[in-house]
Amino acid sequence: MLRDVLFTPFADMIAAPDFLLQVLWEGLVSGILYALIALGFVLIFRSSRIFNFAQGIMVVFAALTLVGFHAMGVPAWISVALTLAVMLALSVTIERVVLRPLVGQPDIILFMATIGITLFLIGFGEIIFGGENKVMITEQLGIPTGSFVLEPWGGLLILEQKDVTAVIVAALLVAALLAFLNYTRMGRAIRALGDDSQAALSVGISLQTIWVLVWFIAGIIALVTGIAWGARAGVSFALEVIAYKALPVLMLGGLESISGAIIGGLMIGMLEKLFEVYWGQPLMGGGTEAWFAFVLALVVLLFRPQGLFGEKIIERV
Repeated sequence: MLRDVLFTPFADMIAAPDFLLQVLWEGLVSGILYALIALGFVLIFRSSRIFNFAQGIMVVFAALTLVGFHAMGVPAWISVALTLAVMLALSVTIERVVLRPLVGQPDIILFMATIGITLFLIGFGEIIFGGENKVMITEQLGIPTGSFVLEPWGGLLILEQKDVTAVIVAALLVAALLAFLNYTRMGRAIRALGDDSQAALSVGISLQTIWVLVWFIAGIIALVTGIAWGARAGVSFALEVIAYKALPVLMLGGLESISGAIIGGLMIGMLEKLFEVYWGQPLMGGGTEAWFAFVLALVVLLFRPQGLFGEKIIERV
């Protein structure tokens, strides 16, 4: 009986390939958004060795700020510009008030500081925006809300236009980020600081400038992610829980690998959706998406502690 439950889904995939494509597409969209959040973690960790626990709440705060500006009567795209200005101001404040006084402190101190930033942004955000769910301004931003249908193998594949837009924008953002890191002076400085911080500082690279820059880039990524997630599920502090899905992505892809964050996000997004639809519902009645990614990451770490794409650490004693 158990054998039938475990292996019957493979027959179902072959029998209904159009439904399989639908499941993979929905997993792909989720995976891209997971990867975007993970990129924020990776950028900050590579440049400063700080694990930014606040990246999840930055997604929520950016989305709430955008919706808040528009609720005040500010046009949508001006609200986007003002939100980016707020994220830049937040980056400068974090660097000057929190990080700069802690230079040279143990990593755990810096990690605890990002937890403090998280709690502050939650309280500050609730005071300003309230705790109720808000609607993302997708139509005002020109994001289409309809859908279109494809017919592969004589079946139906329904694609939400907002999901297609999210995939395209995410791909362009990743491409722009990679081009910035590889072909600009500041991008090379970020990479140099991550590869050898002492050597980078010795040739005049400003630690404070790089920290502000990477936190601002993480803020841009948070805004794009917040718009995409908000268009799917509304904007509230519950989005922070979704952002924690980036943690198993980092475990899978490695804390320092941009390509690992992208591939890990796509893998987790599609695998958790496949498991939920074909195995989770028949075996457990559903709800497996809440924990599948963490179990998968734990299994990977048992055999490869540095993740699939992380570099193996060798310590000489």
